[in-house]
Amino acid sequence: MIHVFNLESLNATENLATKTAHVIIPNFIVSLSGNLGAGKTTLTRAILRAIGITGSIKSPTFTLVEPYQLASYVVYHFDLYRFSDPEEWFDAGFDEYFNEPQISFIEWPEKAEGLIPPIDWQITINFLNDERRELIINSLTDIGDKCLMKLINNVEI
Repeated sequence: MIHVFNLESLNATENLATKTAHVIIPNFIVSLSGNLGAGKTTLTRAILRAIGITGSIKSPTFTLVEPYQLASYVVYHFDLYRFSDPEEWFDAGFDEYFNEPQISFIEWPEKAEGLIPPIDWQITINFLNDERRELIINSLTDIGDKCLMKLINNVEI
């Protein structure tokens, strides 16, 4: 299932992020693709805030992953832009991150193709102009379909 959202402003992006935070569930994996500066990190930060992450939300550009502990699960924000060797995935223990209750957001997932467990939502963000973005959610699992249907039914953008 695929759905396209036209985001006219940063407020529209934050609104979608808040609604997204209410429909995704633990053991959910989101990949994010788009050009540099398209808004992948902005969207992820807004979702993390809406999930309940407080304090500083750092970009994982240099660390590859930033973990955020919530009461019953961990949220991981991966940025694999600088990821270069599949052995790094195993050396860092990333494969074990998915054995515990988690929600994972993975920017530049193509850098770890074949290493990431099944992705529930594949999000692609395209520039339309300075403010406007086209956000495409491609649901790839049954759980992803259910969550996307909940999001579609609750979004007025």
